[in-house]
Amino acid sequence: MKPALQGKKLGVLLATTPEHANFQPVVALLRAAVEEKVSIYLYCIDDGVMCVGTPEIQKLKQAGVNLFGCAYGAHRRNLAVDETAAWSGLTVVADIIGSTDRFIAFT
Repeated sequence: MKPALQGKKLGVLLATTPEHANFQPVVALLRAAVEEKVSIYLYCIDDGVMCVGTPEIQKLKQAGVNLFGCAYGAHRRNLAVDETAAWSGLTVVADIIGSTDRFIAFT
């Protein structure tokens, strides 16, 4: 019997490009968590900021994933800091780590 996941909080740190081998497993994990009604907090940092605008991540955002991007990382990569994510700093990562039931990093 599967434990009830509804109401649980999952934090995910993504630090790789959309072309990296980690991207599709992250998307699959997030889709599964959305289906289980888990509250999801995705923070894209370093090269992960390049994932923010992908159709996969934007679709997950529309499905309820709380999407954050590192503003510093976006500026360093000449990416627009716009409505595609809540652009912020590392204090948000600390808050996500401290307030979620599980935190997973894909680097």
